[in-house]
Amino acid sequence: MIRLKNSYLLVEVAVAGVAFGSDLQVSVVYYPDRQTLLVAGKSKGFFEKLHKTSWLLLKDRNLLGDKSVNIRELLIDNDIDDTDRDLPYELKTTGILSITL
Repeated sequence: MIRLKNSYLLVEVAVAGVAFGSDLQVSVVYYPDRQTLLVAGKSKGFFEKLHKTSWLLLKDRNLLGDKSVNIRELLIDNDIDDTDRDLPYELKTTGILSITL
């Protein structure tokens, strides 16, 4: 499950482990026309070559291994609703998260 809470993207351990592995940073890109945020672990260099990305810090959320990413700036810059909610997502076979905002 992926959830938006207090401008943080919260990612459950089951999803985070597959998508980010042991990465401490993520690359992100937002496509407003599709209302889609793409997120990949920093180690997925091909992702940065395909998209114009920004780096964000991937933080441990709890001892279970859940992760969090602060996306407040992205929400403000793109005038995205920052209401706390579950977010629909797809975990691609390449390990890239596609999240609908």
